[in-house]
Amino acid sequence: MPRRVRRRTGERNLLEFLAPSTKSDNKKGIEEYRGARATANPRDTGSGFRSGIGSVEEIYENKFRELLSEISRRAEGGGSDTENSGIKGEIVSNSVYASSRQYGSISSSVGITSGGVLEDVRGVGRDAKKDMYNNVEREVEHDKPKLILGERRVSFFEKLSSHPLVRKPREAVSGVEGFLLQTVYDSETSVAAAKIYDDREGVVYIYRDKTGYKPYFLTDIPPDKIQEIPDIVRHKGFDHVEVVEKFDLLRWQQRKVTKIVVKTPDVVRILRDKVPRAWEANIKFHHNYIYDYGLIPGMRYRVENGRLVAVDIEPSKEDEKRIREIFSGEDESTIEMAVKWFPLFEQPPPKPRRVAIDIEVFTPFKGRIPDATNASYPVISVAFSSDEGWRAIFVLARPGMPMEQPNEPLPDNLHIEIFDDERALILETFRIIANYPIVLSFNGDNFDFPYLYNRAVKLGIPREFIPFRVKGDYMTVVYGFHIDLYKFFSIKAIQTYAFGNAYREFTLDAIASALLGERKVEIESTVSDLSFFDLIRYNVRDADLTLKLTSFNNDLVWTLIVLLMRISKLPLEDVTRSQVSAWIKSLFYWEHRRRGYLIPTKDEIIKLKGGTKSEALIKGKKYQGALVLDPPSGIYFNVVVLDFASLYPSIIKRWNLSYETVNPVYCPGSKLVEVPDVGHKVCMSIPGLTSQIVGLLRDYRVKIYKKKAKDKSLPDLQRAWYNTVQAAMKVYINASYGVFGAETFPFYAPPVAESVTAIGRYTIRQTLQKAGEIGLKVLYGDTDSLFIWNPSEEGLKELQEYVEKNFGLDLEVDKVYKFVTFSGLKKNYIGAYEDGSVDVKGLVAKKRNTPEFLKKEFIEILAILGSVKSPEDFIRVRNAIRERLRKVYHGLRDMEFNLDELAIRMALNKPVEAYTKNTPQHVKAAKQLIRAGVQVLPGDVISFVKVKGKEGVKPVQLARLPEVDAEKYIESVKSVFEQLLLAINMSWDEVIGSSRLELFFRR
Repeated sequence: MPRRVRRRTGERNLLEFLAPSTKSDNKKGIEEYRGARATANPRDTGSGFRSGIGSVEEIYENKFRELLSEISRRAEGGGSDTENSGIKGEIVSNSVYASSRQYGSISSSVGITSGGVLEDVRGVGRDAKKDMYNNVEREVEHDKPKLILGERRVSFFEKLSSHPLVRKPREAVSGVEGFLLQTVYDSETSVAAAKIYDDREGVVYIYRDKTGYKPYFLTDIPPDKIQEIPDIVRHKGFDHVEVVEKFDLLRWQQRKVTKIVVKTPDVVRILRDKVPRAWEANIKFHHNYIYDYGLIPGMRYRVENGRLVAVDIEPSKEDEKRIREIFSGEDESTIEMAVKWFPLFEQPPPKPRRVAIDIEVFTPFKGRIPDATNASYPVISVAFSSDEGWRAIFVLARPGMPMEQPNEPLPDNLHIEIFDDERALILETFRIIANYPIVLSFNGDNFDFPYLYNRAVKLGIPREFIPFRVKGDYMTVVYGFHIDLYKFFSIKAIQTYAFGNAYREFTLDAIASALLGERKVEIESTVSDLSFFDLIRYNVRDADLTLKLTSFNNDLVWTLIVLLMRISKLPLEDVTRSQVSAWIKSLFYWEHRRRGYLIPTKDEIIKLKGGTKSEALIKGKKYQGALVLDPPSGIYFNVVVLDFASLYPSIIKRWNLSYETVNPVYCPGSKLVEVPDVGHKVCMSIPGLTSQIVGLLRDYRVKIYKKKAKDKSLPDLQRAWYNTVQAAMKVYINASYGVFGAETFPFYAPPVAESVTAIGRYTIRQTLQKAGEIGLKVLYGDTDSLFIWNPSEEGLKELQEYVEKNFGLDLEVDKVYKFVTFSGLKKNYIGAYEDGSVDVKGLVAKKRNTPEFLKKEFIEILAILGSVKSPEDFIRVRNAIRERLRKVYHGLRDMEFNLDELAIRMALNKPVEAYTKNTPQHVKAAKQLIRAGVQVLPGDVISFVKVKGKEGVKPVQLARLPEVDAEKYIESVKSVFEQLLLAINMSWDEVIGSSRLELFFRR
């Protein structure tokens, strides 16, 4: 069972240090302190209180010294005085926070900050000791944690607007230059605005549109007929109509359409339903601004005469000549496009200062995630970690906080501040946030920032002080940009194509472990029960990991984000929160606007292009998908896996597939080809937009940036940049078909998606036939890969040359397995490498409702399997696996596991009463907790075990080991391992004791 952290005998908590020693003195001291706070003049802008401060200072100075000595002694693992400890401090007095008269009470805090000697500096005045609002820079001179102990006093301002936290964003005037990172709709002025990061000054400017740009949508109703629709022209948000010309790719004709211009973006959503047909009515206003002005987020711009002007966006003559040579085989429009794209991949990215933030919140219940909406519990600590090397933690002194000896040293270069007032802690947090261009979080949209916002409001902090703004489903910061790394790493294309499925779960621990080789601090108790030093280590580690996820490998993730912005044409806070389908959609919208094309609706694409012609083999699909071969059963040694590099994107490029070229209404030149198997016609006379974009990215990656990334004549940093460039392109290229084949995609055309898979099947079949002629043994094939058993180098080379010559595709050696064991089922095998690592397909015990002991057993058994060296060795390993599972089986029979090991942990996504259609197991357990008097809220993690009886489950807190249903757990073990056993030709009966003589393997 998890051990609850308790204070040791004789241990004193922080508040006991901050109060007089005896109970009577304690009460007296607190009363004096309260009196000092109550009698302070709210108009006093000096550094101290008007009255009563002397006695309070005398009390607190001694206690501060005592607290510092105790913290220093414990942090160093001993030592009795401050002078001999590694942590030194000084009592300081700064004017820190401000408030209006309406604000009411005083916020005081106990501070611990950067190094120095213990000395009394109470006489330092406000002018001599600035309040630090305008300068977040912290000195980091020592390699030890540093503490300054002192009372922070509160200054007051007559006007709220004079508070340093209440300032207007810097306005971008003519001459301001920097990187365009975000566009927004400024609701205060009802105009489009752009946030520009000035890399010379390290600050963010806001540019407000001066061109009169307004929201709009298009329709085919003539302007005079629009005037006859009162719901439109009499609406208070209606502005005017005008006629514009667009080229209709679907119908291959120029046409005039009516542009209905409105005053605010929300009016578009209302008026678009007043016309029978509307185009471009579902595009966000701040995206429209990018598309119509041809802006490229992530690139450098300058403000000139009230407009944004691109800086250094045109390639040099030498670069243009080189690009034209590389793409010389393409049509002129593709070459021109290649030339325009070149600067996107060459202009170095900005390097804005960034800080990662992580908060910890008190909760009285184990397993509960505090509700960010209600924000009922105090913020007990906030950790910061910046790319400048500055790291800090603010800790709230509270009753019952244990002061145990730290088990491990505190992180180096750590700035620690202890606050006795939560409001002061939060205000200081806001000051830090307001001084960094980039603020990083992990799940900050859903928890950290909403909690800070709502907690601040609950504590009476004026909203003007709060640096967050709600933007739809995410939180932004007023003076900069917020990147929620939880949302970024949850993007499927990032997980799959950028990081090769290195992480399976979207937790900070799982992602950091996979990408950094570092993990969160493990704790057995709740955060609320952690000792002072353990809380610091836990919180700071989370902030450090969050920062490192953007800075590892030469800022890989940050530069990847910048490149994704440039390719997708999406702003920073959008691209990091959107799936790849939104990136590709944005790029297509941008290109349509650049070329003057009308963006079609999905309904008219489907209507004009027709349906599919093949029969789906999978229920629920509209057409036949990829070719998957039936695998054999058994063990095969020396298996080479060949991969058709970017199969579907290459097909799109080579066959000129696009929504306007497949089954075209009109084909200039009438050069049509037929797709194998399905018979769709493709116009080859004109370059398809989809084919052009996908092909350009593929060729840029293969012909230029993969080579540059490996060019050792280039500096390391430049090669790292080019490697990120090719990685960003890979994400787009590999995700493209999945997007174009999705029914939710705006440019989805069933014949296009069907043509891609049909050509893919045709390519695989032809390759299989050639492999047989060469004498290669193909064991298995899945979509774009072939498993070849014990091939010769000559045979592989001949097959690769055949594929390149006949299909224009690269057939690459993807993996070489020491052995592969097939179960006989599709998409179900285990492949082991020479180093003992193992690939598992279709066998992973990764469901969230799998008990932890089962997940661990699965990993251990895979390690046993990976130790096979030869066919003969396989028999030994097979027996070892059987014995291991048999031990688990008997352990469950004899109930040798404890409740924690058997517990299944699942989070409540909504209130218990909202589960109406069915009642999942964890909800049943939650209801039992409620009946037992335990409060249960959304976000709480429910730990339960499977038990005998009607309910079938019971929360761990209420369960007893004899109640556990062993048979249910045995069924879970069987379910998890059954497919793995099938792959090694073993039955469950063999595991539990029955004998089976058939043993097989292939040499």
